[in-house]
Amino acid sequence: MLTVAVLISGAGSNLRALLEAASAPDYPARIIAVGADRDAAGFAHAEEFGIPTFLVPFRQFESREAWGRELGVQLAAWKPDLVVLSGMMRLLPAELVERWAPNIINTHPAYLPEFPGAHGVRDAIAAGVAQTGASVIVVDHGVDSGPILAQERVPVLPGDDEAALHERIKPVERRLLIDVVRRIASGDIDLAAASAEASS
Repeated sequence: MLTVAVLISGAGSNLRALLEAASAPDYPARIIAVGADRDAAGFAHAEEFGIPTFLVPFRQFESREAWGRELGVQLAAWKPDLVVLSGMMRLLPAELVERWAPNIINTHPAYLPEFPGAHGVRDAIAAGVAQTGASVIVVDHGVDSGPILAQERVPVLPGDDEAALHERIKPVERRLLIDVVRRIASGDIDLAAASAEASS
């Protein structure tokens, strides 16, 4: 059984979907802890499912590196097989990424490498494209630049604003995340091989 720690910053809609999936007896992964960089509303989902939570407030540390070290300590205490960034809006320090790579994944509301960064949906609208998408990637030292594990196109409809488009991307993002975690747990996705292939 694959053990998973999830890191959030906000409402935790992806976390909720993953918790619901993992509660099924035939799902091959279990969430063992949920952490956040601030007092996130998404903690309520973890509490509802009886999952332990931990808080490492970013603003209480003098640097990103110091925050990352404490986050690493908290994660290590749970010994997860996989770390999932689920709306964690902080760029992780290199030391923390190195500690967990390649067993750390993230979702992104765009069809990478298109529109990386914090405003992928807004950037797609601004670019006037006919379609964008959702992606699940391995986290590396860049911004949304790691190996792509799964992605799917989402059309941009006439009249879409950022909020409307994002609401249509979110269900795709959740579905991809649930499937990727399942495939990692079942051995269909080899994160080490995916990272090695991307770097070769």
